[in-house]
Amino acid sequence: MQLGIFGKYLTAWVALCIAAGVAIGELWPALPDTLSRFTYAQVSIPVAILIWFMIYPMMVRIDFTSVVDVRKRPRGLTLTLVINWLVKPFTMFAIAWLFLKVIFSPWITDDLGSEYVAGAILLGAAPCTAMVFVWSYLTRGDAAYTLVQVTVNDLVLLFAYAPIVILLLGIGDISVPYDTVLLSVVLYVVIPLGAGYLSRIWLLRTRGADWFENDFLPKLGPLTVVGLLLTLVLLFSFQGKTILENPGHIGLIAVPLILQTLVVFAIAYAVAKLWGLSHDIAAPAALIGASNFFELAVAAAISLFGLNSGAALATVVGVLVEVPVMLLLVRIVNATSDTFTHNHDGTCCPAGAALARGLEIEASD
Repeated sequence: MQLGIFGKYLTAWVALCIAAGVAIGELWPALPDTLSRFTYAQVSIPVAILIWFMIYPMMVRIDFTSVVDVRKRPRGLTLTLVINWLVKPFTMFAIAWLFLKVIFSPWITDDLGSEYVAGAILLGAAPCTAMVFVWSYLTRGDAAYTLVQVTVNDLVLLFAYAPIVILLLGIGDISVPYDTVLLSVVLYVVIPLGAGYLSRIWLLRTRGADWFENDFLPKLGPLTVVGLLLTLVLLFSFQGKTILENPGHIGLIAVPLILQTLVVFAIAYAVAKLWGLSHDIAAPAALIGASNFFELAVAAAISLFGLNSGAALATVVGVLVEVPVMLLLVRIVNATSDTFTHNHDGTCCPAGAALARGLEIEASD
């Protein structure tokens, strides 16, 4: 199995969007200036629409009835929850602060470093919800159990994301209004999650499970990619001046983000091995912890700090580096498969298969 053209070359697409956005900002500055006027309660309406295009297709895939299966094999879910909510946000904060505020301080001003750390915090507090199905498929993970892990994480996200972000921003002495954080969660988690849940129920009742899983979900998948790419073009049309003045900052931001991904993966994968988890459970659990819900992070950064902020730039760098790093981890997981038990490998379900197809998975072997 391999990633489709958008998934496999996502880093290249993001790089093209950076170039296109910077060019628009420099050559046609009236466009971002005009769009910046369409705001409500500090929220950019054009960006909000694009972000809903990104997030809704993920939320409509969530099958909340799968939560009842958690009692069958609780250890994998326990590992996922501990890594995502008690380890990952705090290691992200520590690593980002060390590099962006200390090691790289000769090249990054203190204020800009704080904004970059804020973007890293927003990434670290948001566990992956969609691309993890791709990583699960590529490592022969249990798709049904992966669905349970993602569903439970989304439920926790509703209540834990804002408090963790507020806590870590406060520790980092980064000022942000609490009500703005809560508004971001409502706009980019609660509303699309509610819309996804209600439309899922309605479509299943009116069109049936077969049409929903094999026709609707695969066609819905590209909306996420299109929404993401258009958001990045718009974002970088505002970021053009910052990028041109500090092109090396993208590389500096990438260093702690890549290191964080490797560290969290190593912790989760090692614990899964020591705990004796089956490989089809261990692999998705470790990869969920390593990856991020970067669509939410981008949305929150724009809402909290603005389109032309360092925080928004940091979250976009997270998009830029995630796919190649995660593909490297997939190779590691597959290469070490024989060192794990294989009690349930190959278990699959229609919903999990549809999720992966909707995210550009295609069989090649």
